[in-house]
Amino acid sequence: MKKIFLFLILFNFLSFAQNSDFDSRVNTGIKQIYNIKFDDAEKTFRNLIADYPDHPSGRFFLAMIDWWKILLDLDNEEHDDIFFQKLEDVIYQCDELLKEDKSNVDALFFKGGAIGFRGRLRALRESWLKAADDGREALPIVEHAANLDPDNLDVQLGFGIYNYYADVIPSEFPLIKPLMIFFPSGDKQKGIEQLRSTALNGNYAKYEAQYFLMTLYYRYEKNMLAADEFAKMLLNEFPDNPVFQRWRGRIAVRRGDWSLADSLFKNVIVKSEKNYVGYNLPTSIREAAYYVGYNARDYGLLDSAKTLFEKCYELSKQIDKKEESGFQVNSVVYLAMIEEQQGRKESAIELYEKVLKMRDYGNSHSIAKSSISTLKSTK
Repeated sequence: MKKIFLFLILFNFLSFAQNSDFDSRVNTGIKQIYNIKFDDAEKTFRNLIADYPDHPSGRFFLAMIDWWKILLDLDNEEHDDIFFQKLEDVIYQCDELLKEDKSNVDALFFKGGAIGFRGRLRALRESWLKAADDGREALPIVEHAANLDPDNLDVQLGFGIYNYYADVIPSEFPLIKPLMIFFPSGDKQKGIEQLRSTALNGNYAKYEAQYFLMTLYYRYEKNMLAADEFAKMLLNEFPDNPVFQRWRGRIAVRRGDWSLADSLFKNVIVKSEKNYVGYNLPTSIREAAYYVGYNARDYGLLDSAKTLFEKCYELSKQIDKKEESGFQVNSVVYLAMIEEQQGRKESAIELYEKVLKMRDYGNSHSIAKSSISTLKSTK
């Protein structure tokens, strides 16, 4: 459900009529953000603000550093307030610029983008009405900016996102459909074309377009080959971004390429042990432990698999707040299966009974009941 307001982003990173120094420094800072070099990015954009104080880009991208801190650990809300405040600073500066010139394209783009990001975080925190209000406010601002600069390929990012999700949301999320009456209708195919254009030929927005294409091909189009095309692009460009690495690992799992998935997730564990930013978080380690454990069990490495599933389970107990995640449920299922394979029937039964006390995920309850029945009949 959280994904339904992805189109709110609409930040369309923009038509800089600036010199090559400005352009180069913005590009450098953007790459630092995506490669999770937050301290370096902070320095880059604070220096940009000092040298170009009248341009809103520096403040906008400072906020994007906090946005990526949020993305690395979505359950942690400690960065929310500072992120909102930085967006308000962007909006204020843009409003001041627009008082002087209503056709200031950069001010329009960054104001629309800041409002869109504010809406996206509100959607992630399930403040749906506020998120919808931000979407309604941002869309005409960005449309106005796009009309002033129609040839900018980066502009296509926001419209591509909008066209795709406005078309997909009503069928994917029927409960949200009534909210869509406040927005223009979308066009899924047009949205994909706009996103691909930006992803392959854009300037500042190409990485974000690649990211959205990767996720939509995975989640909605079920096209793992296309999803991997963009996951590979992103990970090759930003090899120390845990979000991109984990996405490529998930896609490899869906494609059945367990050799690649195992390699990627083992590397996540190695980087977590070296304390790489974002890799050392419980959510990253849990996911990696699960998939490496799954592959180890498949190869008959039961002791290694058991250790990894136990780690996954313990981390899940820390992470899961409302209900047991699929990681938690399945880790106990596989631990029970390993006990059963190694002839420890009583221990296996205890674990299967534990599964029955958890929520039913997939066919976990039917597996547990069937296994308990079989194990008890062979005592």
